[in-house]
Amino acid sequence: MESLANLAYGFDLAFSPYNLFVAGIGVLFGVIIGILPGLGGTSGVAILLPLTFVMPPSSAIVFLSCIYWGALFGGAITSILFNIPGEPWSVATMFDGHPMATSGRAGQALGSAFVPGFFSALIAVLLFTFFAPPLADFALRFGPPENFAVLLLAFSTFTGLGGGSPAKAFAVTAIGFMLATVGLDFVTGRPRLTFGSITMLSGFSFITVSIGLFGIGEILYSAEETLEIKGVRARVGLKDFTVVLQTIWRNIASFFTGTLLGFWIGIMPGTGATPASFLSYGLAKKLSRHPEKFGTGIPEGVMATETAAHAAGIGALLPMITLGIPGSPTAAVILGGLYIWGLLPGPQLFTEQKEFVWGLIASMYIGNAMGVLLCLFLVPFFAAIMRIPSPILTPIIVLLSLIGAYAVNNSTFDIWLVLIFGLIGYVFKKLNYPLAPLVVALVLGDITEEVLRQSLILSNGSISIFFTRPIAAFFVAIAVTLFFLPALARFWRWIEGKSLLPAKG
Repeated sequence: MESLANLAYGFDLAFSPYNLFVAGIGVLFGVIIGILPGLGGTSGVAILLPLTFVMPPSSAIVFLSCIYWGALFGGAITSILFNIPGEPWSVATMFDGHPMATSGRAGQALGSAFVPGFFSALIAVLLFTFFAPPLADFALRFGPPENFAVLLLAFSTFTGLGGGSPAKAFAVTAIGFMLATVGLDFVTGRPRLTFGSITMLSGFSFITVSIGLFGIGEILYSAEETLEIKGVRARVGLKDFTVVLQTIWRNIASFFTGTLLGFWIGIMPGTGATPASFLSYGLAKKLSRHPEKFGTGIPEGVMATETAAHAAGIGALLPMITLGIPGSPTAAVILGGLYIWGLLPGPQLFTEQKEFVWGLIASMYIGNAMGVLLCLFLVPFFAAIMRIPSPILTPIIVLLSLIGAYAVNNSTFDIWLVLIFGLIGYVFKKLNYPLAPLVVALVLGDITEEVLRQSLILSNGSISIFFTRPIAAFFVAIAVTLFFLPALARFWRWIEGKSLLPAKG
């Protein structure tokens, strides 16, 4: 009952005219930031953080958190409509969202991102409201070995992601890991694979590579395949949202799995929405009755990604408030804001700064409601973009892609990288090499290497640390099982086929 009384107090603060105005502006900024490739929620919060210095702390946290929620919604828009990820966590949204848009179901694809994402965030906020301290305490049991085991599980769910040849999928995954190692070694501080170039010290940006592979590469491939350039038509209506609700109901187990999984991974320090979205998509594909349809344009694929991403966005703030440990890069920026406002994160915040903590929790409800209503209201506008003739739309997409790549490091070198990776993406598509495993390896490669090396440092180089710690061993066992599941399934079908053969003689 005390939590309900505190939540009512938080809503009383959040519903003040000034805080509602701040929340609305934050959501709007967040959606715009999420749409623009190259910015992202973390960059947006960092850029707009100075605006909070003139606000009371309770209003400042509402503003920053609503930017975050808006970016979560906005990141799906460019992924679905342009096949260019607005955010790292929206890469998996492209796998089914863009095929749906190009087949005339742009409204349904956007609805499949916004509506399940809203309900997932709502469940995550309820968990945040009533179970914050015990969940944060349990998350402290996760060290580098446990985090590596979870990331290994994420990769195991993506075995066979691209379909076709497993050798090709393995090859492009290796390329992704290699690209992730370029730059400064985080342990020794020495440059790796930079070939003496100062520009390469910062490594390959996920935004630059993905814009080139998916955006420019898709444009080059489409220009060759379609001699007659036509705009794609999309209709938005009540039927689209009916289909979305039916999709949630038919896949209710996948919806709750993605939500709880995303919330938990968000709580674990240093992870965030990106591994959560990949892991949820991979598990949804593994557990689906029709896994072969994933990647061809089905609402279940979009829903799996967005539910995990939105829940992880909520979960990432929980250890920041209760323990002072950010659960994601965006939460780390917000944590810096706490210190600037003169607040010390920890359990004492719940008693000494009630208006701050419960104002934040109330803003989660309000910000997500504003985000989904704003995006749903603008769905007709977003879908209308797909009706622009390709000769006009294509140059706009290329221009936005190059601007987004340049914005990452303010470097013209990144523009050249986009064009180079565009050609690579085109060649890979012609040769039927899957692009998804490459991007997964690039996005998660840094954090995977980091926690692996931290684990080996803790164990003096022994891999036994992954099997002697119960939580890590549990996730490693599941990951190994999923790795070999396709081979075991083929072997089982071969055994069954042998048993059905008529006996000789």
